[in-house]
Amino acid sequence: MNIFKISWKSLLSRPLNTGLSLVLVALGVGLSSLLLLLNQQMEERLYKNIEGINMVVGAKGSPLQMILSSVYHIDVPTGNIPLAKVRWMKKNPFIEAAIPLALGDSYEGFRIVGTDEQLGQHYKAQLAEGKLFSQDLEVTLGAKVAKKLGLKIGDTFFGAHGLESESMHVHEEYAYTVVGIFKANQTVLDQLILTNVASVWRVHESHDHEHEEGEEHSHEGHDHGEAEHNHEEHEHSHEGHDHGEAEHNHEGHEHSHEGHDHGEAEHNHEGHEHSHEGHDHGEAEHNHEEHEHSHEGHDHGHEHTAELAPISEEGKEITAVLIRYAKDSEGKTSAMASTMLPKIIDETEGLEELGYAVPAFELRRLMDNMGMGAQLLYYLAAIIIIISALSMFISLYNSIKERKYELALMRSMGASAGQLLVMLLLEGILVALFGALFGLLISHLGMGILAGYIEETYRYSVDPWRILAGETWLFFAVLGLGTLASIIPAIQAYSQDISKTLSEN
Repeated sequence: MNIFKISWKSLLSRPLNTGLSLVLVALGVGLSSLLLLLNQQMEERLYKNIEGINMVVGAKGSPLQMILSSVYHIDVPTGNIPLAKVRWMKKNPFIEAAIPLALGDSYEGFRIVGTDEQLGQHYKAQLAEGKLFSQDLEVTLGAKVAKKLGLKIGDTFFGAHGLESESMHVHEEYAYTVVGIFKANQTVLDQLILTNVASVWRVHESHDHEHEEGEEHSHEGHDHGEAEHNHEEHEHSHEGHDHGEAEHNHEGHEHSHEGHDHGEAEHNHEGHEHSHEGHDHGEAEHNHEEHEHSHEGHDHGHEHTAELAPISEEGKEITAVLIRYAKDSEGKTSAMASTMLPKIIDETEGLEELGYAVPAFELRRLMDNMGMGAQLLYYLAAIIIIISALSMFISLYNSIKERKYELALMRSMGASAGQLLVMLLLEGILVALFGALFGLLISHLGMGILAGYIEETYRYSVDPWRILAGETWLFFAVLGLGTLASIIPAIQAYSQDISKTLSEN
């Protein structure tokens, strides 16, 4: 007697009851498994990225926003802080490392981070090819950035202001050059473009300078055909003045002054060509406030040089500083540092504009808030699984009543009571088994769909086909529940009176 085959045929003979039980088991298991996958992998990623970062210092604002923007790079910063306000961190005995961050730009949705070599060292990054950035406008790419955008060593690109891939302003004054690519290490570094802080300053200084220049050169109330330029304390009026032999006639006469070297400094004012005799203008260099301005639209032949002049740190700002506490004599994180550093920031005169956040605390609070919703879903999944067990129990119990005569005939034909017991237990186990497998398959397929959304929105990658220990426990728990739901109907079939049953029919 093939007990397995008989149990299988019995299940197929009740398609509605069997199908309902399967769906309920699959739904409960699938929901539980999906929550396990999301929680486990997201927690691993989140906690891995804050490992070793004890504090983040930035502009005052939401501590959680400070963590999301400066550690996870999925939010906008709370603002900038003066570099001069954080220089004390390098000498503070409670600080082992202070990693600067200059944020604000991105390329194709991937953030450009101005920092130093400490950030790569903190995440234990290794180079897949090339080198670490060392000069201005050199960048080293995270593995995901290089793969997603197809960038290689030697490629160049322009950064854009903001985090969106389609920004309103692209910094076309300076191009970044790829000099290195990191190996993938499953941290936030995989999705970043690293350069030095001076590069970020340089790009934004150029943008800010152009903006200011556009305001300074607004000639209100002047006829721009008369070549009158007022450059803050230097008014150059060409009317009624004798410039050697360079008389300026503004009444429609063209004056050609031969034998004078004007380079490329020809100015056409309302069709009148004015050549300033006796003055060598080279390439129309104008001295505004004792320094040279580069005007857009004019080719001076030296806009992009092989070597860029160093940028002064005077008056510069950064976005945040990632702090790692110093170690005590036993090599453990200093408890004194966690107490004293917040006190220093809060009580030191001149540091009022600085804010700080503790990543571990903020992440725990975030996970607790998210956990409340997840906990409710776990309870819902458990309720569904229990309902599925009840469905199996009711289905088998009713089946015993309907099959009493059939089971009695089987006993009379030689089937033992133990075989009937195993057969009915097997029916419950089969429903639980296939329901659990179907539920796990649904959860991993769903995770595969969510993985694309998470990758696109948060730049975090998850493995949809990873099997967790919690899923194994869930699988066997459901099998046990299916067995438990079958026990009472199986015992009832085991203990029935064969002769009485046959005589009643």
